[in-house]
Amino acid sequence: MKDDTIYDVIILGAGAAGLAAGIYTSRAKLSTLILNEGTPGGQLVLTHEIANYPGVESTSGYQLGNIMKKQAKSFGCKIKSNLHITAVDLKSETKTVEVNGKDTYAAHTVILAPGGRPRMLNVPGEEEFKGRGISYCATCDGDFFQDKEIIVVGGGNSALEEAVSLTKYASKVTIVHQFDHFQGFEHAIRDARENEKIEFEMESMIQEFIGNENLEAARVKNMRTGEEKIINVEGTFIFIGYVPNTAFFKDVVELNEYGELLTDDRMKTNIPGVFGAGDSIKKPYRQVTTAVADGTIAALSAAEYVNEIKRKQKDLSEA
Repeated sequence: MKDDTIYDVIILGAGAAGLAAGIYTSRAKLSTLILNEGTPGGQLVLTHEIANYPGVESTSGYQLGNIMKKQAKSFGCKIKSNLHITAVDLKSETKTVEVNGKDTYAAHTVILAPGGRPRMLNVPGEEEFKGRGISYCATCDGDFFQDKEIIVVGGGNSALEEAVSLTKYASKVTIVHQFDHFQGFEHAIRDARENEKIEFEMESMIQEFIGNENLEAARVKNMRTGEEKIINVEGTFIFIGYVPNTAFFKDVVELNEYGELLTDDRMKTNIPGVFGAGDSIKKPYRQVTTAVADGTIAALSAAEYVNEIKRKQKDLSEA
């Protein structure tokens, strides 16, 4: 089935960046369609608490994402979720996106905001115990580990902040980190170090997950001394970064060696009329606020591009 509408903007992805872009373009009276492979909110819905979003004292990621979705729809933005993108043509003047192998949508511009997914350790037992003790989402699974001992893997803001959050449930949290220092902000490091439920295994890496039906332990190796130990735990939460959801666009738009979209300061990619935004683009910091900023800039740039097209079409019709 082909939707005969030619939208002004199609946005691929409904995380913070995609929803922010949708709010701006639809409020600017540009016909906007968001196509999203998951549920609206992206990584936002996995965040237990957001306390550093300007103007909002504290909220959950799910609540913030839901508000953004409602805002976009209130301005006329259409959102289609839980679909699979099967083909794109971004180089033609009119861009097209095929979903589920049958439905095709067209637009003057496209904003790529596919976000990313949690990076795996890729050690023995990880795949086996995923969902049976191993998780990548504290918000989703934290309450399953009430009064149990768990491990948190990682040393950035996400690992530190979620480790603190998980102490509301777990009796003990051991942070396993491969370096002798953390990469998080000072307040996140301080909060973790001052929490009496948290212990640390620095310069260490998990070598294997052990269990029968469910996770029972992890084998941890100190990379400096070579010493190995078995830590008995019923849960492990892994926060070691992300992988951009850009593999589908590898031969379509320019990416760097890490699979990140390459954009300029206007969020333009190497293809005219195609913009990038959010956690999938190359940038030093990945926060909700930076994703929203990316989406805003991409939307304003897309609006300028669409308005130029319409101005040229008007000039031709009047000639």
